[in-house]
Amino acid sequence: MTGPRPSIILSVKDQIAEQLRTDIISGDLAPNTKLNEKELAERFGLSRGPIRDVILQLTKEGLLISKSNVGASVNSILDPNMQKLMIELRRNIEVFAVEQLFNSLDDKDFAELDAILKELQYAFERNDFTEVTKIDISFHRLLIYKAGGDELVNVWYPFVMRMRLNYKRITSGIECVDEHRHILEALRKGDTVTASAAITSNIR
Repeated sequence: MTGPRPSIILSVKDQIAEQLRTDIISGDLAPNTKLNEKELAERFGLSRGPIRDVILQLTKEGLLISKSNVGASVNSILDPNMQKLMIELRRNIEVFAVEQLFNSLDDKDFAELDAILKELQYAFERNDFTEVTKIDISFHRLLIYKAGGDELVNVWYPFVMRMRLNYKRITSGIECVDEHRHILEALRKGDTVTASAAITSNIR
């Protein structure tokens, strides 16, 4: 059994944003749940200003929706046609990223990706499917960042987070880890055709 890597130190606002993401991904905050700034401020022991900043951030990510004079709420589940569109758009972005990565990843990058897969396996061993989802995202995010930096991440990230609201939990650790390992091994060999096919198969 392999334990997780050391955690990165986050700012208070980033910690709150991460907690709310976890609450949404886990279902503790269900779709269409309205958020109360005052209650969130009391929960986290902060003024309402930083809470507004977090709500704005999560709105940009697609997890929340904000309306004037109404406030913020957890975004709704996508209808099947919109979910299908999101899947296709995400696939296109990630295949584009793989093509940009041709023979550009170094040993440090592969070591980090290997470590993420160990975390993924460890999360399955703990039956922590919320963490599985977050680690899954971190694997793909690293590839996107290496391919196009923050600019490409900012294009890609809202699609991924919006899809999380329709996410069907993968309960087979072998299936999930193997799918990501196939992506990684193809990239390690510089085989963009196989890596693209593996990415396309994984995103569903």
